[in-house]
Amino acid sequence: MKKFVAVLSAAAMLCSLAACGSTASSAASSEAVIGGADSATNLVVTDGETTSYKIAIVQQLDHASLDEIRTAVEAELDAKAAEKGIAIEYKEFNGQNDATTLNQIGTQVVSDGYDAVVPIATLAAQCMANACADDKIPVIYAAISDPEAADLTGLDYVTGTSDALNTPFILDMMLTVNPDVKTVGLLYSNSEANSATPIAEAKAYLDDKGIAYIEGTGNTNDEIMSAAANMVGQVDAVFTPTDNVVMAAAAAVSETLTEAGIPFYTGADSFVTAGAFATCGVNYTELGTYTADLVLDVLETGSFPEYHVMDGGIITVNTETAAALDVDYAAFREMANTVVEVTTAQ
Repeated sequence: MKKFVAVLSAAAMLCSLAACGSTASSAASSEAVIGGADSATNLVVTDGETTSYKIAIVQQLDHASLDEIRTAVEAELDAKAAEKGIAIEYKEFNGQNDATTLNQIGTQVVSDGYDAVVPIATLAAQCMANACADDKIPVIYAAISDPEAADLTGLDYVTGTSDALNTPFILDMMLTVNPDVKTVGLLYSNSEANSATPIAEAKAYLDDKGIAYIEGTGNTNDEIMSAAANMVGQVDAVFTPTDNVVMAAAAAVSETLTEAGIPFYTGADSFVTAGAFATCGVNYTELGTYTADLVLDVLETGSFPEYHVMDGGIITVNTETAAALDVDYAAFREMANTVVEVTTAQ
């Protein structure tokens, strides 16, 4: 199966949006994507024509969590195409975390006549929902922590999957390992919709426990790194939710905090494979697979179920980081049915 990759920059699209649209259209017409390499004789035929779908996959930006989701979505679409004997053409777009670029992608997706759009992460989902509103092109988003807060509920052409975070549980993990924590660093981007609810929950939790906290925010890698560095010497642990901006700098942040002896608790396992200490959340491969199945359900039935919250409860620990911090995390096994041990990805 072939896929088409279009990484669009704002500058390129401002100069030649029409040309980009033309290129995508010609590529789509010249290279059909068939489910299964040798399945041409097994294709479903409706009124003399092969059943086929054209799907846009719009990733907000590059980082490990969103890459994992995109890969799982595409793998499941490939598998379902082969299983059902249908044609599925999908094309990747990347917004580089820029609203202008994402809005331009939305315009192109509508003009190129896609049957469905799969935005990955909140800003991408908001931009695609807005772009597809008039034509009611199905939008099936992936990994939205709080769909209601992101204004992605109550829309009859939008559904998807949520990786809603159990913030109190992660902070319980923190206090289980170190009950003497006095001050917690809250590291996040104040432009990231995914972070608003869990940061509010973290503040409420820490206030209730009488634990102080210091906030560090930023909207670029350099700003996030500076905020993390400023926490050194002031906090006993750091918490970051499923924040895409922080995730993009996760490896450097993790290194800074670990060298300072500060455990870094996060909202996704991709942070942990980047070097953070621990998390409790969802499996993003499973989330991507579920999202792809939901896409096909929507296309085949025309119905839009309420968004699906993925099951969490999986604790992931970086054993190398734990050793560097000299932290005993054995108590985590009493808190969750599944504790996954990983090392830092190279």
